[in-house]
Amino acid sequence: MTKQIYSGIAAGQVPEGYKLEHGYVIPKEWKVVHFNECFHRLTQKNTENNQNVLTISAQQGLISQLDYYNTPYASEDKTGYFLLQKGNFAYNKSYSADYAYGAIKQLEKYDKGIVSPLYICFSANEGTNTDFYRQYFEAGMFNREIYKIAQEGARNHGLLNVSTPEFFSAALVFPPVDEQKKIAEILSCCDRVIELKQQLIAELQRLKSGFLQAMFPAKGHSEPVIRFPEFSDAWEQRKVSELGEVITGSTPPTKDKDNYDGSYFFVSPADIQGNRYVENTITTLTEKGFNFGRKLNPGSTLFVSIGSTIGKVAQIKDFAISNQQINAVVPSSNYDNNFVFTAFENFSPVIKALSAQQAVPIVNKTTFSDVDLFVPQLEEQKRIGDYFITIDYLITLHQRELEETKKKKKSLAKLLLTGSVRVPT
Repeated sequence: MTKQIYSGIAAGQVPEGYKLEHGYVIPKEWKVVHFNECFHRLTQKNTENNQNVLTISAQQGLISQLDYYNTPYASEDKTGYFLLQKGNFAYNKSYSADYAYGAIKQLEKYDKGIVSPLYICFSANEGTNTDFYRQYFEAGMFNREIYKIAQEGARNHGLLNVSTPEFFSAALVFPPVDEQKKIAEILSCCDRVIELKQQLIAELQRLKSGFLQAMFPAKGHSEPVIRFPEFSDAWEQRKVSELGEVITGSTPPTKDKDNYDGSYFFVSPADIQGNRYVENTITTLTEKGFNFGRKLNPGSTLFVSIGSTIGKVAQIKDFAISNQQINAVVPSSNYDNNFVFTAFENFSPVIKALSAQQAVPIVNKTTFSDVDLFVPQLEEQKRIGDYFITIDYLITLHQRELEETKKKKKSLAKLLLTGSVRVPT
C-alpha cells in the first residue's frame, strides 16, 4: 500500500482511498484544519516572578537554562517573559542544523517555567490530543507550513521571519480522534524503548567511570583501590615519554592538492568525539600526504592538546597521521595499547588542568611527555585494558542500537503521521 501511495503521488494521481486537501494527500477519513482550531495562543506574562528560565534543546526539549548551561543567560528583569504550565507548547523561531525551521517543544520536565517573548507559546484546545501533536511537531510535519510563511532569505539575526497570525492560520492534518490516540500510543512506545536504551548507556558509562577511578591510583597514591586478585606487584611511576614515542602531529601542505582525498586517515580534534576508536576522518590523505607526517601505528592513543575539546582521547585502528593539535603516544612493546589508552582516559582531567592557567589552553609536547603516571606489569596492563575494552564494546553496541531504533521510529512516524500506513481503531 505504501509503495502505491508514493508511486501514485509521483505520477500526479491521488491513490484510491485518499484525497488531496490543501496540498496534503491524506486518507479520506482525515481532514486539514487551521492551527487555531486545535491550539490557542498563550501570552500570560511572568507576574509571579518565576525564575525557571527555559531554553529549547534538540535532545531534551524545554529545559531549564540552569540544567542545560549551568548558568543563566536571561535578563535580570523577567516580568516580560511568557509563563508556561506543564503541557503547554513553545515555538522557538531560531533555526539550527537540527531544526532548519525552528523547534516546537512541549513542557514536560517542570510544572512551570518562563520563556523569552520571542517564542510563540500555545496550549491545546479541548478535544486536541497533545500526545499526537507532540509527535507531529517532533517529526517535522509542520515544517512545510513554516516554510510557506518564512521563505528563503526572510531571516533576521538568526530568527525565522514567522508572524504570529500566520502561524495560527497555518494548516494541520487532523486524523479521527481515535486514530490520533492510537498513533500517539505507538510512537510513545518507541520513545519509551529509546529512553530505556539511553538509561542503559548512561548506566554503563557511570559503571565505567567508577571503575576507572577505582582501578587506577588516585592522586597521591601509587596503587589502585581495586585490583584483579592474581596481581600484587607494586605499580611503578613512569613518565609519558617512557611509555613509547610521543608525537605531535603536522599538516601536509594544503596548497598541494595531491596530498588529499586519498585512503589514509588524517585525524583532527573534530574526529575525536567521545567514541573509543577513530572510525573515520573528515579529511583523508593520499600516500604522498600520508608520508609527509609522522606515522601512527594501530592502537596508538591520541590526546587533543589544544582547543575547545582539549583532553579528549581516542585510539586508532589503522595507520594514520594527526594534525598539530594532537599529541599521540605510540606505545612500545613493554606497554599494552589498550591499557595506555585507558590510563590517558582516566588521567585526562589532570593533564588538561596543566593548560588551565595559560591564555590559550594548550598541553605542548614537552609538558605532555613529562607527566607522571603509575603503571603495573605488562600482564596486569593487559587484563585492565581487556576489561575496559569490553565495557567500551558494550557501550558502542548499545549506542548503535539506539541510533538504529531512532531511525526506525523516525521512519514509522512518517508513515503513520501521513496516513501512508493506517492503524486499526
